[in-house]
Amino acid sequence: PPAHGDCRHAPFFMTEPGLAGRIGEFFMPNAFITGAAVGQGNLIAKKLAKAGWRVFAGVLPGVQHDLEGVSGIIVIEQDVSDFDSVRASAQQVSEALAGEGLDLLMNVAGVANIATGTLEGLKLEQLQTLFAINTFGQVATCQCFLPLLRKVGPGAQIFNFGSGAVVANPPGAGAYNMSKHATHGLTMTLRLELAPHGIQVTSIWPGAVKTAMTENSREVTAKVWEAQSEEVQQAYAGLRRGLCEELPNMIEKHGNTADYVTDEVLKLVGRKKLKPFYLVGKDAKALGPLSQWLPQGAFESIIRSSYKIPAAKA
Repeated sequence: PPAHGDCRHAPFFMTEPGLAGRIGEFFMPNAFITGAAVGQGNLIAKKLAKAGWRVFAGVLPGVQHDLEGVSGIIVIEQDVSDFDSVRASAQQVSEALAGEGLDLLMNVAGVANIATGTLEGLKLEQLQTLFAINTFGQVATCQCFLPLLRKVGPGAQIFNFGSGAVVANPPGAGAYNMSKHATHGLTMTLRLELAPHGIQVTSIWPGAVKTAMTENSREVTAKVWEAQSEEVQQAYAGLRRGLCEELPNMIEKHGNTADYVTDEVLKLVGRKKLKPFYLVGKDAKALGPLSQWLPQGAFESIIRSSYKIPAAKA
């Protein structure tokens, strides 16, 4: 059989399933996916397994999921906000690999529905929880799994899931926006530090995705607004329409299915050279060119207009 490095999965494996099968006769690539119990992480784990990968699927301990018994998937309990749990999950995967390396790490786990509301009105304790999952969890997972990725060396890849919010920065989601900006800082640093090892790193910035995280968006955003103090609600009354009406409208009208987004992401797997980030989704793809081509003030005006943010009274 060809050597490990000669059988590297091709970037077009999703569109040529026969190739994945032929590769599988000699070499089964290994992936670890965080947040695989539901949503995008769940779909990615299943699609990779179907394409001939051995997938280690990280799921929150005790949470319900549908991955038990799925061919090619090994469920690993992992709480990304708990450093000891992340360390234990990496050790478990290392033992299962029995000397093999990890070809792909996808940091998908994340939350959006805590530490919400205006920055003046959010609960700071929830801010810590949000960062523990969205940011510190990605750092810990990268750190603990990097020895397995370095065993593969050139060709190994890391995908850190961020958000189109990095570009658009919607009001009322400041904590989430900040956590995703921070994860891109992680990506950009890793790209430099891992360049000598030939390990490719990128950020994935999806637009609005219709998953459990965005279900009942009107009800959720209304509760977010009402959870703020009366003083904050009065001070930021001009933002209420954008948060409680325009944002749900955008999700309902322009949100992408998780199936579509994950297919787009998986097309990037195996590329020899990854860009620093990819805007994924029909609503998100236009944001990149607009933010680059337009003056910053003009782009900000478009965002303010989208969320119906009123101008200051004279």
